[in-house]
Amino acid sequence: MGDAGAAVEAVTRRVRELLPDHAVVTDRARLRTYECDGLAHYRVTPALVVMPQDATQLADVVRACAEHGVPFVARGSGTGLSGGALPHAEGVLVVTSQMRQITDVRPEDQRAVVEPGVINLDVTRAATPHGYYYAPDPSSQQICSIGGNVAENSGGAHCLKYGFTTNHVLGADFVTPQGDTVVLGGDAPDSPGYDLLGAVVGSEGTLGVVTSTTVRLVRLPEEVRTILVGFESTDQAGAATSAIIAAGIVPAAIEMMDALAIEAAEAAVQCNYPDGAGAVLVIELDGASVEVEQEYAEVERLCTENGAFEQRLATDPAERALIWKGRKSAFAAVGRISPDYIVQDGVIPRTALPQVLRAIADLSGTSGVRVANVFHAGDGNLHPLVLFDDAVEGAGDAAEEVSGAILDLCIEHGGSITGEHGVGMDKAKYMPRMYTDEDLDTMQLVRCAFDPQSISNPGKVFPTPRLCGEVPGRHKGAHPAQEAGLAEVF
Repeated sequence: MGDAGAAVEAVTRRVRELLPDHAVVTDRARLRTYECDGLAHYRVTPALVVMPQDATQLADVVRACAEHGVPFVARGSGTGLSGGALPHAEGVLVVTSQMRQITDVRPEDQRAVVEPGVINLDVTRAATPHGYYYAPDPSSQQICSIGGNVAENSGGAHCLKYGFTTNHVLGADFVTPQGDTVVLGGDAPDSPGYDLLGAVVGSEGTLGVVTSTTVRLVRLPEEVRTILVGFESTDQAGAATSAIIAAGIVPAAIEMMDALAIEAAEAAVQCNYPDGAGAVLVIELDGASVEVEQEYAEVERLCTENGAFEQRLATDPAERALIWKGRKSAFAAVGRISPDYIVQDGVIPRTALPQVLRAIADLSGTSGVRVANVFHAGDGNLHPLVLFDDAVEGAGDAAEEVSGAILDLCIEHGGSITGEHGVGMDKAKYMPRMYTDEDLDTMQLVRCAFDPQSISNPGKVFPTPRLCGEVPGRHKGAHPAQEAGLAEVF
Protein backbone atom coordinates (compact mmCIF):
# COMPACT_ATOMS: atom_id res chain seq x y z
CA MET A 1 0.00 0.00 0.00
CA GLY A 2 1.40 3.39 -1.02
CA ASP A 3 1.32 6.61 0.96
CA ALA A 4 -2.01 7.63 -0.60
CA GLY A 5 -3.58 4.28 0.26
CA ALA A 6 -2.32 4.46 3.83
CA ALA A 7 -3.73 7.97 4.18
CA VAL A 8 -7.15 6.85 2.94
CA GLU A 9 -7.06 3.92 5.37
CA ALA A 10 -6.35 6.33 8.21
CA VAL A 11 -9.26 8.54 7.20
CA THR A 12 -11.52 5.48 6.86
CA ARG A 13 -10.71 4.40 10.41
CA ARG A 14 -11.40 7.91 11.66
CA VAL A 15 -14.76 8.33 9.90
CA ARG A 16 -15.92 4.94 11.20
CA GLU A 17 -15.53 6.44 14.66
CA LEU A 18 -17.50 9.53 13.64
CA LEU A 19 -20.34 8.15 11.51
CA PRO A 20 -22.74 5.20 11.80
CA ASP A 21 -21.90 2.12 9.73
CA HIS A 22 -24.58 2.76 7.09
CA ALA A 23 -23.07 6.18 6.38
CA VAL A 24 -19.66 4.80 5.37
CA VAL A 25 -19.33 2.96 2.04
CA THR A 26 -16.24 0.90 1.26
CA ASP A 27 -17.69 -1.98 -0.77
CA ARG A 28 -16.36 -1.76 -4.34
CA ALA A 29 -19.71 -2.49 -6.00
CA ARG A 30 -21.47 0.21 -3.97
CA LEU A 31 -18.66 2.67 -4.54
CA ARG A 32 -19.16 2.33 -8.29
CA THR A 33 -22.68 3.75 -8.01
CA TYR A 34 -21.01 7.10 -7.27
CA GLU A 35 -18.44 7.02 -10.08
CA CYS A 36 -19.95 9.90 -12.08
CA ASP A 37 -22.47 12.71 -11.92
CA GLY A 38 -24.99 13.54 -14.67
CA LEU A 39 -22.11 13.62 -17.18
CA ALA A 40 -21.51 9.89 -17.50
CA HIS A 41 -18.74 10.42 -20.05
CA TYR A 42 -16.24 10.66 -17.17
CA ARG A 43 -16.11 7.90 -14.53
CA VAL A 44 -13.88 7.47 -11.48
CA THR A 45 -14.54 5.12 -8.56
CA PRO A 46 -13.87 6.88 -5.21
CA ALA A 47 -11.74 5.26 -2.54
CA LEU A 48 -14.36 6.01 0.12
CA VAL A 49 -17.90 7.41 0.28
CA VAL A 50 -19.27 9.03 3.43
CA MET A 51 -22.78 10.36 4.07
CA PRO A 52 -22.70 12.75 7.04
CA GLN A 53 -26.00 13.30 8.79
CA ASP A 54 -25.30 16.85 9.94
CA ALA A 55 -22.86 19.75 9.69
CA THR A 56 -20.76 18.60 12.64
CA GLN A 57 -20.13 15.20 11.10
CA LEU A 58 -19.31 16.79 7.75
CA ALA A 59 -16.79 19.15 9.32
CA ASP A 60 -15.21 16.24 11.22
CA VAL A 61 -14.83 14.26 7.98
CA VAL A 62 -13.22 17.20 6.17
CA ARG A 63 -10.90 17.78 9.14
CA ALA A 64 -9.79 14.14 8.98
CA CYS A 65 -9.07 14.52 5.26
CA ALA A 66 -7.03 17.67 5.93
CA GLU A 67 -5.02 16.01 8.68
CA HIS A 68 -3.98 13.19 6.35
CA GLY A 69 -3.78 15.19 3.11
CA VAL A 70 -6.54 13.16 1.48
CA PRO A 71 -8.53 14.81 -1.34
CA PHE A 72 -12.29 15.12 -0.92
CA VAL A 73 -15.15 15.92 -3.29
CA ALA A 74 -18.60 17.10 -2.18
CA ARG A 75 -21.61 15.66 -4.00
CA GLY A 76 -25.33 16.39 -3.71
CA SER A 77 -27.87 14.61 -5.90
CA GLY A 78 -25.30 14.00 -8.64
CA THR A 79 -27.27 15.77 -11.39
CA GLY A 80 -24.40 18.05 -12.48
CA LEU A 81 -23.55 18.09 -16.17
CA SER A 82 -19.89 19.13 -16.20
CA GLY A 83 -18.20 16.40 -14.15
CA GLY A 84 -17.96 18.76 -11.18
CA ALA A 85 -18.74 15.98 -8.70
CA LEU A 86 -16.45 13.43 -10.34
CA PRO A 87 -14.76 11.56 -7.46
CA HIS A 88 -11.05 11.32 -6.80
CA ALA A 89 -9.69 7.76 -7.10
CA GLU A 90 -7.58 8.20 -3.96
CA GLY A 91 -9.99 10.44 -2.12
CA VAL A 92 -13.24 10.69 -0.18
CA LEU A 93 -16.61 11.49 -1.73
CA VAL A 94 -18.67 13.47 0.79
CA VAL A 95 -22.33 12.94 -0.10
CA THR A 96 -24.70 15.51 1.44
CA SER A 97 -27.96 13.83 0.42
CA GLN A 98 -28.80 12.90 4.03
CA MET A 99 -28.68 16.55 5.11
CA ARG A 100 -32.09 17.57 3.82
CA GLN A 101 -33.78 19.55 6.56
CA ILE A 102 -35.60 22.79 5.79
CA THR A 103 -34.76 24.30 9.13
CA ASP A 104 -36.70 27.55 8.82
CA VAL A 105 -39.25 29.24 6.55
CA ARG A 106 -39.82 32.89 7.38
CA PRO A 107 -42.41 34.53 5.12
CA GLU A 108 -42.31 37.70 7.21
CA ASP A 109 -38.82 38.49 5.86
CA GLN A 110 -38.92 36.30 2.73
CA ARG A 111 -36.23 33.87 3.88
CA ALA A 112 -35.73 30.15 4.23
CA VAL A 113 -32.82 28.24 5.77
CA VAL A 114 -32.05 24.87 4.22
CA GLU A 115 -29.43 22.14 4.40
CA PRO A 116 -27.43 21.24 1.26
CA GLY A 117 -29.29 18.00 0.51
CA VAL A 118 -32.70 19.70 0.28
CA ILE A 119 -34.26 19.18 -3.15
CA ASN A 120 -34.73 22.42 -5.07
CA LEU A 121 -38.47 22.00 -5.65
CA ASP A 122 -39.07 21.18 -1.98
CA VAL A 123 -38.12 24.74 -1.04
CA THR A 124 -40.96 26.04 -3.20
CA ARG A 125 -43.33 23.41 -1.78
CA ALA A 126 -42.51 24.57 1.73
CA ALA A 127 -42.89 28.26 0.84
CA THR A 128 -46.04 28.07 -1.32
CA PRO A 129 -48.55 27.84 1.58
CA HIS A 130 -47.15 31.18 2.76
CA GLY A 131 -47.55 32.79 -0.68
CA TYR A 132 -43.91 32.51 -1.77
CA TYR A 133 -41.63 30.33 -3.89
CA TYR A 134 -37.93 29.77 -4.65
CA ALA A 135 -37.16 31.23 -8.08
CA PRO A 136 -34.06 29.38 -9.44
CA ASP A 137 -35.49 26.34 -11.23
CA PRO A 138 -33.06 24.09 -13.14
CA SER A 139 -34.71 21.51 -15.40
CA SER A 140 -33.68 18.92 -12.81
CA GLN A 141 -35.39 20.81 -9.97
CA GLN A 142 -37.38 17.76 -8.91
CA ILE A 143 -34.16 15.94 -8.00
CA CYS A 144 -31.26 18.42 -7.83
CA SER A 145 -30.18 19.70 -4.41
CA ILE A 146 -29.56 23.19 -3.08
CA GLY A 147 -25.93 22.42 -2.19
CA GLY A 148 -25.19 21.50 -5.78
CA ASN A 149 -27.10 24.55 -7.02
CA VAL A 150 -24.94 26.77 -4.82
CA ALA A 151 -21.73 25.07 -5.97
CA GLU A 152 -22.59 25.49 -9.65
CA ASN A 153 -24.53 28.77 -9.41
CA SER A 154 -27.41 27.04 -11.19
CA GLY A 155 -29.98 28.98 -13.18
CA GLY A 156 -33.06 27.58 -14.85
CA ALA A 157 -35.86 28.67 -17.12
CA HIS A 158 -36.83 31.67 -14.99
CA CYS A 159 -33.33 33.09 -14.55
CA LEU A 160 -34.06 35.62 -17.32
CA LYS A 161 -36.22 37.68 -14.96
CA TYR A 162 -35.19 36.44 -11.52
CA GLY A 163 -31.49 35.71 -11.85
CA PHE A 164 -29.31 32.78 -10.86
CA THR A 165 -28.69 31.08 -7.52
CA THR A 166 -26.23 33.80 -6.50
CA ASN A 167 -29.07 36.34 -6.63
CA HIS A 168 -31.06 34.31 -4.09
CA VAL A 169 -28.40 33.27 -1.56
CA LEU A 170 -27.97 35.62 1.40
CA GLY A 171 -25.87 33.56 3.76
CA ALA A 172 -24.22 30.20 4.27
CA ASP A 173 -22.57 28.06 6.89
CA PHE A 174 -19.39 26.89 5.23
CA VAL A 175 -16.80 24.22 6.05
CA THR A 176 -13.32 25.22 4.91
CA PRO A 177 -10.86 22.66 3.50
CA GLN A 178 -9.22 22.67 6.95
CA GLY A 179 -12.47 21.50 8.56
CA ASP A 180 -13.33 24.82 10.22
CA THR A 181 -16.93 26.08 10.12
CA VAL A 182 -17.45 29.74 9.26
CA VAL A 183 -20.50 31.89 8.55
CA LEU A 184 -20.62 33.81 5.28
CA GLY A 185 -23.15 36.58 4.69
CA GLY A 186 -26.34 36.50 6.74
CA ASP A 187 -29.96 37.64 6.65
CA ALA A 188 -29.18 41.15 5.43
CA PRO A 189 -29.57 41.90 1.72
CA ASP A 190 -25.89 42.85 1.49
CA SER A 191 -23.33 42.11 4.19
CA PRO A 192 -20.39 44.50 4.66
CA GLY A 193 -16.82 43.54 3.87
CA TYR A 194 -15.35 41.35 1.17
CA ASP A 195 -17.91 39.27 -0.70
CA LEU A 196 -16.63 35.85 0.38
CA LEU A 197 -20.11 34.41 -0.12
CA GLY A 198 -19.97 35.56 -3.74
CA ALA A 199 -16.66 33.76 -4.16
CA VAL A 200 -18.09 30.52 -2.77
CA VAL A 201 -21.30 30.49 -4.84
CA GLY A 202 -20.30 29.02 -8.18
CA SER A 203 -16.87 27.84 -6.98
CA GLU A 204 -17.83 24.23 -7.81
CA GLY A 205 -16.75 22.79 -4.48
CA THR A 206 -13.14 23.90 -4.92
CA LEU A 207 -13.17 26.24 -1.90
CA GLY A 208 -15.01 24.07 0.64
CA VAL A 209 -18.49 22.73 1.42
CA VAL A 210 -21.68 24.63 2.26
CA THR A 211 -23.65 22.99 5.09
CA SER A 212 -26.58 25.43 5.39
CA THR A 213 -27.91 28.16 3.11
CA THR A 214 -30.17 31.14 3.75
CA VAL A 215 -32.14 31.72 0.56
CA ARG A 216 -34.38 34.51 -0.62
CA LEU A 217 -38.04 33.68 -1.28
CA VAL A 218 -40.09 35.47 -3.96
CA ARG A 219 -43.79 36.32 -3.64
CA LEU A 220 -46.10 34.28 -5.87
CA PRO A 221 -47.25 36.46 -8.80
CA GLU A 222 -50.83 37.63 -9.11
CA GLU A 223 -51.09 36.13 -12.59
CA VAL A 224 -49.05 33.78 -14.79
CA ARG A 225 -49.56 33.29 -18.52
CA THR A 226 -47.70 30.56 -20.41
CA ILE A 227 -47.67 30.75 -24.20
CA LEU A 228 -46.49 28.11 -26.68
CA VAL A 229 -45.51 29.63 -30.04
CA GLY A 230 -44.68 27.69 -33.22
CA PHE A 231 -42.29 28.98 -35.90
CA GLU A 232 -41.02 27.52 -39.15
CA SER A 233 -37.38 28.18 -38.24
CA THR A 234 -35.04 28.99 -35.39
CA ASP A 235 -34.20 32.25 -37.20
CA GLN A 236 -37.79 33.42 -36.78
CA ALA A 237 -37.94 32.29 -33.15
CA GLY A 238 -34.65 34.06 -32.40
CA ALA A 239 -35.85 37.25 -34.07
CA ALA A 240 -39.06 37.15 -32.01
CA THR A 241 -37.03 36.71 -28.82
CA SER A 242 -34.88 39.76 -29.60
CA ALA A 243 -37.97 41.80 -30.50
CA ILE A 244 -39.68 41.00 -27.20
CA ILE A 245 -36.67 42.04 -25.11
CA ALA A 246 -36.07 45.12 -27.28
CA ALA A 247 -39.67 46.18 -26.60
CA GLY A 248 -38.80 46.49 -22.91
CA ILE A 249 -40.63 43.30 -21.88
CA VAL A 250 -38.81 40.95 -19.51
CA PRO A 251 -40.75 37.69 -19.40
CA ALA A 252 -40.19 35.26 -16.56
CA ALA A 253 -38.91 32.86 -19.23
CA ILE A 254 -38.34 32.51 -22.96
CA GLU A 255 -37.29 28.97 -23.89
CA MET A 256 -36.54 27.67 -27.39
CA MET A 257 -36.51 24.15 -28.83
CA ASP A 258 -35.65 23.21 -32.41
CA ALA A 259 -37.21 20.47 -34.55
CA LEU A 260 -34.92 17.68 -33.31
CA ALA A 261 -35.50 18.58 -29.65
CA ILE A 262 -39.26 18.74 -30.30
CA GLU A 263 -39.13 15.28 -31.91
CA ALA A 264 -37.42 13.87 -28.82
CA ALA A 265 -39.86 15.51 -26.39
CA GLU A 266 -42.88 14.26 -28.35
CA ALA A 267 -41.50 10.71 -28.29
CA ALA A 268 -40.93 10.90 -24.54
CA VAL A 269 -43.88 12.82 -23.06
CA GLN A 270 -46.35 13.49 -25.93
CA CYS A 271 -46.36 17.22 -25.25
CA ASN A 272 -48.40 18.01 -28.39
CA TYR A 273 -46.29 20.87 -29.68
CA PRO A 274 -47.33 22.48 -33.03
CA ASP A 275 -47.09 20.12 -36.02
CA GLY A 276 -44.34 20.94 -38.48
CA ALA A 277 -42.62 23.48 -36.24
CA GLY A 278 -38.96 24.10 -36.96
CA ALA A 279 -38.80 25.80 -33.56
CA VAL A 280 -41.05 26.62 -30.64
CA LEU A 281 -40.84 29.25 -27.96
CA VAL A 282 -42.22 28.72 -24.46
CA ILE A 283 -42.87 32.22 -23.12
CA GLU A 284 -44.04 32.84 -19.59
CA LEU A 285 -45.26 36.19 -18.30
CA ASP A 286 -45.93 36.84 -14.63
CA GLY A 287 -46.70 39.72 -12.31
CA ALA A 288 -49.65 42.04 -11.70
CA SER A 289 -52.68 41.09 -13.81
CA VAL A 290 -52.90 44.44 -15.60
CA GLU A 291 -49.20 44.29 -16.49
CA VAL A 292 -49.41 40.70 -17.72
CA GLU A 293 -52.45 41.55 -19.87
CA GLN A 294 -50.60 44.39 -21.61
CA GLU A 295 -47.41 42.36 -22.08
CA TYR A 296 -49.33 39.42 -23.49
CA ALA A 297 -50.92 41.54 -26.21
CA GLU A 298 -47.50 42.92 -27.19
CA VAL A 299 -45.82 39.49 -27.17
CA GLU A 300 -48.59 38.05 -29.32
CA ARG A 301 -48.14 40.87 -31.85
CA LEU A 302 -44.35 40.59 -31.97
CA CYS A 303 -44.44 36.82 -32.46
CA THR A 304 -46.91 37.20 -35.34
CA GLU A 305 -44.76 39.88 -36.96
CA ASN A 306 -41.77 37.54 -36.80
CA GLY A 307 -43.43 34.59 -38.48
CA ALA A 308 -45.30 32.65 -35.78
CA PHE A 309 -47.84 30.31 -37.39
CA GLU A 310 -49.46 29.10 -34.16
CA GLN A 311 -49.83 30.51 -30.65
CA ARG A 312 -51.44 28.75 -27.70
CA LEU A 313 -52.19 30.27 -24.34
CA ALA A 314 -52.44 27.76 -21.49
CA THR A 315 -55.95 28.08 -20.06
CA ASP A 316 -55.48 26.00 -16.93
CA PRO A 317 -52.67 24.58 -14.74
CA ALA A 318 -52.79 21.23 -16.56
CA GLU A 319 -52.12 22.85 -19.95
CA ARG A 320 -49.35 24.97 -18.47
CA ALA A 321 -47.75 21.89 -16.90
CA LEU A 322 -47.86 20.01 -20.23
CA ILE A 323 -46.18 22.87 -22.08
CA TRP A 324 -43.40 22.95 -19.50
CA LYS A 325 -43.18 19.16 -19.39
CA GLY A 326 -42.01 19.10 -22.99
CA ARG A 327 -39.28 21.63 -22.29
CA LYS A 328 -38.11 20.27 -18.94
CA SER A 329 -37.96 16.68 -20.19
CA ALA A 330 -35.86 17.60 -23.22
CA PHE A 331 -32.44 16.48 -21.94
CA ALA A 332 -33.63 13.04 -20.86
CA ALA A 333 -35.96 12.77 -23.86
CA VAL A 334 -33.03 12.89 -26.28
CA GLY A 335 -32.31 9.35 -25.16
CA ARG A 336 -35.33 8.37 -27.28
CA ILE A 337 -33.55 9.38 -30.49
CA SER A 338 -29.88 8.78 -29.66
CA PRO A 339 -28.05 6.19 -27.51
CA ASP A 340 -25.49 8.77 -26.32
CA TYR A 341 -25.26 12.55 -26.20
CA ILE A 342 -23.23 15.41 -24.77
CA VAL A 343 -25.14 18.23 -23.07
CA GLN A 344 -23.21 21.39 -23.89
CA ASP A 345 -23.65 24.76 -22.22
CA GLY A 346 -22.53 28.11 -23.59
CA VAL A 347 -23.73 31.71 -23.70
CA ILE A 348 -24.05 34.23 -26.53
CA PRO A 349 -25.68 37.64 -26.90
CA ARG A 350 -29.38 37.29 -27.78
CA THR A 351 -28.87 39.19 -31.01
CA ALA A 352 -26.39 36.54 -32.18
CA LEU A 353 -28.89 33.67 -31.86
CA PRO A 354 -29.79 33.37 -35.57
CA GLN A 355 -26.21 33.32 -36.89
CA VAL A 356 -24.88 31.04 -34.14
CA LEU A 357 -27.73 28.55 -34.61
CA ARG A 358 -27.07 28.57 -38.36
CA ALA A 359 -23.37 27.99 -37.69
CA ILE A 360 -24.22 25.04 -35.40
CA ALA A 361 -26.42 23.62 -38.18
CA ASP A 362 -23.50 23.96 -40.61
CA LEU A 363 -21.19 22.19 -38.13
CA SER A 364 -23.71 19.40 -37.82
CA GLY A 365 -24.07 19.09 -41.59
CA THR A 366 -20.36 18.99 -42.39
CA SER A 367 -19.47 16.64 -39.52
CA GLY A 368 -22.46 14.33 -39.80
CA VAL A 369 -23.04 14.73 -36.05
CA ARG A 370 -26.63 15.60 -35.17
CA VAL A 371 -27.24 18.48 -32.77
CA ALA A 372 -30.54 19.18 -30.99
CA ASN A 373 -30.97 22.67 -29.59
CA VAL A 374 -32.95 23.44 -26.45
CA PHE A 375 -32.07 26.50 -24.41
CA HIS A 376 -32.86 29.67 -22.49
CA ALA A 377 -33.34 31.95 -25.49
CA GLY A 378 -34.14 35.00 -23.37
CA ASP A 379 -30.61 35.29 -22.02
CA GLY A 380 -28.76 33.50 -24.83
CA ASN A 381 -27.84 30.45 -22.74
CA LEU A 382 -27.45 27.61 -25.26
CA HIS A 383 -27.78 23.91 -24.41
CA PRO A 384 -26.95 22.10 -27.67
CA LEU A 385 -27.29 18.33 -27.32
CA VAL A 386 -24.61 16.65 -29.43
CA LEU A 387 -25.88 13.19 -30.41
CA PHE A 388 -23.73 10.13 -31.11
CA ASP A 389 -23.49 6.36 -30.69
CA ASP A 390 -20.48 5.41 -28.59
CA ALA A 391 -20.64 1.88 -30.01
CA VAL A 392 -19.51 3.32 -33.36
CA GLU A 393 -15.74 3.74 -33.48
CA GLY A 394 -14.72 7.40 -33.49
CA ALA A 395 -18.26 8.70 -32.91
CA GLY A 396 -17.48 9.92 -29.41
CA ASP A 397 -14.39 11.80 -30.59
CA ALA A 398 -16.36 13.42 -33.41
CA ALA A 399 -19.04 14.52 -30.94
CA GLU A 400 -16.37 15.99 -28.65
CA GLU A 401 -14.91 17.92 -31.58
CA VAL A 402 -18.29 19.39 -32.53
CA SER A 403 -18.99 20.18 -28.87
CA GLY A 404 -15.73 22.13 -28.59
CA ALA A 405 -16.38 23.95 -31.87
CA ILE A 406 -19.73 25.13 -30.48
CA LEU A 407 -17.95 26.64 -27.47
CA ASP A 408 -15.53 28.36 -29.84
CA LEU A 409 -18.56 29.88 -31.60
CA CYS A 410 -19.82 31.21 -28.28
CA ILE A 411 -16.48 32.85 -27.48
CA GLU A 412 -16.19 34.22 -31.02
CA HIS A 413 -19.54 35.98 -30.63
CA GLY A 414 -18.66 37.56 -27.29
CA GLY A 415 -20.12 34.88 -25.05
CA SER A 416 -18.93 32.32 -22.51
CA ILE A 417 -18.08 28.61 -22.35
CA THR A 418 -20.65 28.03 -19.61
CA GLY A 419 -23.82 29.68 -18.42
CA GLU A 420 -25.01 27.50 -15.56
CA HIS A 421 -23.58 23.97 -15.80
CA GLY A 422 -20.13 24.92 -14.55
CA VAL A 423 -16.64 24.08 -15.79
CA GLY A 424 -15.90 20.99 -13.72
CA MET A 425 -13.86 18.34 -15.48
CA ASP A 426 -15.54 18.71 -18.84
CA LYS A 427 -14.60 22.29 -19.72
CA ALA A 428 -11.32 22.84 -17.90
CA LYS A 429 -9.41 22.39 -21.15
CA TYR A 430 -11.45 25.21 -22.74
CA MET A 431 -10.66 27.78 -20.05
CA PRO A 432 -7.50 29.07 -21.83
CA ARG A 433 -9.60 29.81 -24.90
CA MET A 434 -11.56 32.35 -22.86
CA TYR A 435 -9.02 33.55 -20.27
CA THR A 436 -5.40 34.65 -20.38
CA ASP A 437 -2.66 33.01 -18.33
CA GLU A 438 -2.78 35.96 -15.95
CA ASP A 439 -6.57 35.59 -15.53
CA LEU A 440 -6.22 31.92 -14.65
CA ASP A 441 -3.36 32.58 -12.25
CA THR A 442 -5.38 35.20 -10.41
CA MET A 443 -8.32 32.82 -10.04
CA GLN A 444 -5.99 30.15 -8.73
CA LEU A 445 -4.62 32.54 -6.10
CA VAL A 446 -8.13 32.77 -4.67
CA ARG A 447 -8.37 29.00 -4.59
CA CYS A 448 -4.98 28.72 -2.87
CA ALA A 449 -6.04 31.22 -0.20
CA PHE A 450 -8.93 28.93 0.75
CA ASP A 451 -7.21 25.59 0.12
CA PRO A 452 -3.38 25.64 0.32
CA GLN A 453 -3.28 21.82 0.35
CA SER A 454 -5.33 21.59 -2.88
CA ILE A 455 -7.52 18.83 -1.45
CA SER A 456 -10.99 20.33 -2.04
CA ASN A 457 -12.29 18.93 -5.36
CA PRO A 458 -8.84 18.95 -6.99
CA GLY A 459 -8.43 18.71 -10.74
CA LYS A 460 -11.55 20.71 -11.57
CA VAL A 461 -12.05 24.08 -13.30
CA PHE A 462 -8.38 24.81 -14.06
CA PRO A 463 -6.66 23.19 -17.06
CA THR A 464 -3.25 22.69 -15.42
CA PRO A 465 -2.00 22.53 -11.82
CA ARG A 466 -1.01 25.97 -10.49
CA LEU A 467 0.57 27.27 -7.27
CA CYS A 468 -0.29 25.85 -3.82
CA GLY A 469 2.77 23.63 -4.06
CA GLU A 470 1.59 22.18 -7.36
CA VAL A 471 3.89 21.89 -10.37
CA PRO A 472 3.70 25.18 -12.30
CA GLY A 473 2.13 24.96 -15.73
CA ARG A 474 3.11 27.63 -18.24
CA HIS A 475 5.15 29.93 -15.95
CA LYS A 476 8.80 28.94 -15.58
CA GLY A 477 9.83 31.85 -13.37
CA ALA A 478 8.13 33.67 -10.55
CA HIS A 479 4.41 34.21 -10.83
CA PRO A 480 3.49 37.82 -11.80
CA ALA A 481 1.54 38.20 -8.56
CA GLN A 482 4.66 37.13 -6.63
CA GLU A 483 6.81 39.67 -8.43
CA ALA A 484 4.27 42.37 -7.60
CA GLY A 485 4.41 41.40 -3.93
CA LEU A 486 0.71 40.46 -3.95
CA ALA A 487 1.02 36.72 -3.27
CA GLU A 488 3.36 33.90 -2.47
CA VAL A 489 3.54 30.24 -3.41
CA PHE A 490 2.45 28.09 -0.49
